Amino acid sequence: MDKIEELLTRGVAKIIPNKEELRKVLSSAKKLNIYLGIDPTATRIHLGHTIALRKLQEFAKLGHNVTFLIGDFTALIGDTSDKDKERPVLSSEEIKNNFQTYKEQAQKILDFSKVKVKYNSEWLKKLDFTKIVKLCQIFSVNDFISRELIRNRLDQEKRVGLHEELYPVMQGYDSYFMDTDIQLGGADQTFNMQAGRTLQKLLRNKESFIITNVYLEGTDGRKMSKSWGNAIWLNDYPNDIYAKVMSIKDNLIINYYTLATNVSLDKINKIRKRLQSGENPMLVKKNLAHQIVADLYDAKAANKSAQNFESVVQEREIPKDIPVYPYDGPKQKNIVDLLNQTSLAQSRSQAKQLVDQGGVAIDDQTVSDTNSQINIKNDMIIRVGKRKFVKIKVKYGHV
Repeated sequence: MDKIEELLTRGVAKIIPNKEELRKVLSSAKKLNIYLGIDPTATRIHLGHTIALRKLQEFAKLGHNVTFLIGDFTALIGDTSDKDKERPVLSSEEIKNNFQTYKEQAQKILDFSKVKVKYNSEWLKKLDFTKIVKLCQIFSVNDFISRELIRNRLDQEKRVGLHEELYPVMQGYDSYFMDTDIQLGGADQTFNMQAGRTLQKLLRNKESFIITNVYLEGTDGRKMSKSWGNAIWLNDYPNDIYAKVMSIKDNLIINYYTLATNVSLDKINKIRKRLQSGENPMLVKKNLAHQIVADLYDAKAANKSAQNFESVVQEREIPKDIPVYPYDGPKQKNIVDLLNQTSLAQSRSQAKQLVDQGGVAIDDQTVSDTNSQINIKNDMIIRVGKRKFVKIKVKYGHV
């Protein structure tokens, strides 16, 4: 398979208007303008986002003009393409705090000596009302409300904000302003990216293309998402990344190799044949986890993560470098409050869920009742799941 064919098939869900026309353009000597945009609505990027990031990097390797666009302005509106309700409006300060981490995470995949970084506030905040009205005249409300999730919200009499209709117009203007030849994004972004094609065609009489990527399943087999708590984040600790990859279902191994690594398709086909011939999936998955950690960190971190997994998870040893929590409180503490206080759970509801699922132990004794009152002792070890530990250090004069 040649480079262009792999570029147009690996991790690709759909090409608009069609693959054949895009292949012709890519086979020419012309340098194309290609971009991927991400709104900083959260502080972290997960492994599913790297499908498009890797695609962007491949285009950069071929010498095209590629841009990683941070949607600091469109984030003020919030895209609801994959949401069944209106997004909360983020403040400028929240958006600023979020996008500060984006480049740091994205550079695990992107080579920023070959990829430009831009912020769409550079041009969108300069639009006056006259220009916005002219842009809006190109599109119809009918198109917007015909989308399934929007139509469902209207049918259920849920609020649809007028500002939400501006989102595809603004994203379309991003594409027009940068004179884009190819837009990259998830399948849920198709409607918004089509707005870019429309503006390019009407205002520049220029044909442009869209490449949508397939999605990567999370640790529970559903689409990887912050909302479902099944994501592998690019800034997770190496041990956590390794263990999360080891927790995926065996039937996702090839998908992860294809979408979440740069391993060649020839090598992936050989791995597929090994699995089909009966090789232990656990061994293959260990190689996969090692590969992903090495890609996001380095080989040394991957080796240490593999050793940690063997000792802590498989052999159930307690790690030597357990985080220590300095406890200053009553002699007894409800287990839910204790998990929340020590940050072993992100919320009381998550803490209750962990206890109900049998995932919490103190000094290797499972705690199964959310009403349990724990006698606090110095050096007691709290374990959540297979890989999260905290050692309690009682402050002198307390407990």
